[in-house]
Amino acid sequence: MAITDWPATERPREKLADRGPEALTDAELLAVFLRTGVPGRSAVDLAAELLERFGGLRSLLAADQEAFCAAPGLGTAKYLQLQAVTEMTRRFLAATLHREEAIESASAARDYLTTRLRDRDREREVFAALFLDTRHRVLAFEELFAGTIDGSEVHARELVRRALHHNAAAVIIAHNHPSGVAEPSAADADLTQRLRSALALVEVRLLDHFVIGDGMVASFAQRGEL
Repeated sequence: MAITDWPATERPREKLADRGPEALTDAELLAVFLRTGVPGRSAVDLAAELLERFGGLRSLLAADQEAFCAAPGLGTAKYLQLQAVTEMTRRFLAATLHREEAIESASAARDYLTTRLRDRDREREVFAALFLDTRHRVLAFEELFAGTIDGSEVHARELVRRALHHNAAAVIIAHNHPSGVAEPSAADADLTQRLRSALALVEVRLLDHFVIGDGMVASFAQRGEL
């Protein structure tokens, strides 16, 4: 049955307009993006098949161009559109951080860093930092180090140098775990204290260290380890 034959209250676009995006399933949201299905399958049917094929919405969004375009109903145009939407989301979160008077909630920094690092590279650890002024407003975001799937070599001197370059008063650091497990390792804990001490020498505070996994984020500050 074509979507146009569905009750108006169940059509994804009408449902979105009437009840908001939170009311839609992943398949329905994807169907709105796809706009049309393929012969014999509605946009919702196609969306459900794509989600099953890729293992979920996030895996679909993170798929490379070759894998994405090989799926039925997709192609280069859809891939480029989705890349644009994903980048707009990142920039929206970045703008939100810059717009705020100060980062007083860890969730704002966590959400932004998660979007930047969770799918940044599934084969390597990437270490990044948010540099903040005295009022905890964002001065800059930088990816500083990248390593193998087993870890990245983080140099305290380089982090301190970049903090001084931005005249930062505080720093929030983060790195991803390609394994998908967000639980900090003993090496992560040692690194956190080493970087905290190095920054303290130049009177820069380390506010938090996020370890980003697959769907989970660990915060050293929330764990009481900062």
